[in-house]
Amino acid sequence: MSKVRLDKWLWAARFFKTRAKAKQAIDGGKVHIGRVRGKSSKELQLGDNLVIRQGLDEKTLVVTGLSTQRRGATEACLLYKESDASINRRKELAAQRKALAGSQATPDNRPSKKQRRQIHQFRDKNR
Repeated sequence: MSKVRLDKWLWAARFFKTRAKAKQAIDGGKVHIGRVRGKSSKELQLGDNLVIRQGLDEKTLVVTGLSTQRRGATEACLLYKESDASINRRKELAAQRKALAGSQATPDNRPSKKQRRQIHQFRDKNR
């Protein structure tokens, strides 16, 4: 096997749960091959560079294996190699998000029925 469709490879490498979700991400511009926006029917080859954006994370990968079959996670990891810079950047951003979440004040309990009514009245007045 020398070439595999991009959407099939993303599904087989376990980045997306279904091919439909992989195609949706590709069409939404979340996957780039090299520096060019990818298409579902684009055929990947060994050594291609991919940039995949999932949620708040962005992964930079090199394709090291091709497969059209979805297998276990240990076998799926053999299909790509993530760059060290990408790993470090994701860890750094995750630490920043974690630190930011800890600094936000959270209430001890949920608002009571009376407090909820007051919140709704306040929102309605300020619209």
